[in-house]
Amino acid sequence: MSESHITLSSPLLDGNELKYLQDAIQSTWVSSGGPYVGRFEEAVARHAQARHAIATVNGTAALHTALLVAGVRPDEEVLVPALTFVATANAVRYCGAHPVFMDVEPEWWTLDPEKTSEFLERHVVSKNGRPVNRVTGRTVRAILPVHLLGHPADMDPLIEAAGRFDLAVVEDACEAIGARYKGKAVGALGLAGCFSFNGNKVITAGGGGMVVTNENGVAHLARHLTRQAREPGPEYVHDAVGFNYRLTNICAAVGLAQIERLPEFLKRKLEIAATYQSSFSEAPGIRCMGAAPWAEPIWWLFTILLADGQGNPATRLVAHLAEKGIEARRLWRPLHLLPMYQPFQEYRVEVALRLYEEAVSLPSSVHLTEEQQQCVVRRVKDFLPGPTPGP
Repeated sequence: MSESHITLSSPLLDGNELKYLQDAIQSTWVSSGGPYVGRFEEAVARHAQARHAIATVNGTAALHTALLVAGVRPDEEVLVPALTFVATANAVRYCGAHPVFMDVEPEWWTLDPEKTSEFLERHVVSKNGRPVNRVTGRTVRAILPVHLLGHPADMDPLIEAAGRFDLAVVEDACEAIGARYKGKAVGALGLAGCFSFNGNKVITAGGGGMVVTNENGVAHLARHLTRQAREPGPEYVHDAVGFNYRLTNICAAVGLAQIERLPEFLKRKLEIAATYQSSFSEAPGIRCMGAAPWAEPIWWLFTILLADGQGNPATRLVAHLAEKGIEARRLWRPLHLLPMYQPFQEYRVEVALRLYEEAVSLPSSVHLTEEQQQCVVRRVKDFLPGPTPGP
C-alpha cells in the first residue's frame, strides 16, 4: 500500500508466515491434513472461548456446515438480516432452505431483536410441535445473526426469542474474530458460529474459515461432514453426502502466523477507529459507527454515514475518493433487493435501506499509516458541503 494508493483492507504478512509456510512445504503436508491445521484450530478455539474449532476452506463453507449441523433442512426457513454479505443467505440456500429477511437496528446495524421477536410472535405458530411460518407454511429452523463489520449483534434477546420458538442460533462472526459481547467472545454464544479468514479480514489464511462450538455432538458432525462424511478406518466408507471443505495445511500455516498477532492487530484497529471518530466528530453531515455499551467491536471496516438529502451521497463519496487513489466502498445492497432473493419473504426492512444509501466504509488496514489516514480524512472533508455563505 503506497501513499498514492490507499487500500480498503489489505493484509499485513510480515510475521511468521514465511517460516511456517516453508516448514509446511518441506514437510510435504501441503493439502488437507497436517499439523498446522490442528494448531490453527486450537488457537482459534482459545480466542473464541470455544471447546471446539473445525477449519474449513472458507467462511461460506463454515456457514453452510454450521447450518447443516444446526438441523436446517430443505424447504425450511432461517431468519437472516437483510444487510450483510450475500454469503450469509447463500449458505441458507445451499441447504435447500429459504431465508426470511429481517431488518437491522439503527444504532449498531445488526439484526433487530425487537422486529425479530415481533415477527416470531405475529407470524410463527406451533404445528405438531414445529414452529411454522403462517405466511409460507414452512418450518422455521434457525436465526442467523451477523456481527456486522465486527460489531456484535445483541445476542441475549435473540437467543431468548429463539428459545421460545425452539430455534437454533448460528452466529455469522465472519467479520468479527476477537469481538466481545458482554465480556464474552463472539462465535460460540449460540449453538455454533463461523469465522472467515479471507484476505481482507483482520487476520487471513489466504482464504479459510472456521466453525466453533461448545457442543461435542455439533463439533463431531461438523468435522465429519467437512471430511466427505468418511467413517474412520482404512476403507473408504461414507455414511452421508459430505463435502470437501477441509482447510489445507499451507493455508493453516499462514492463519497460525496471523492469529499470533491478533491482539496487536485489534489494538491497531481500535486506534484507527479512534482517529476517524475524533477527526469527524464535528464534521457536518457525518455520523460515525459507534459501539454499544455492552460491545467490544473490532472495527473491521470503519464506516461512516452521510446525511441524506445530498443526492446519492455514498456513491459520490466512493467515486470522489477513488479519483484520489483511495479505496472505499458502500455497504452491501440489502439482500432482498437482489434478483435471486426478491421472491423471498422480508419483514419490515426499513433501516437497512437507509444504511445502504448513506454508509461508506473507509480504509482500515492494520498497516494504514497516520499520514495515510489523515489523507483519507482530508479527502472526505473535501467532499462535504461547505458552510452556507452569509448575507
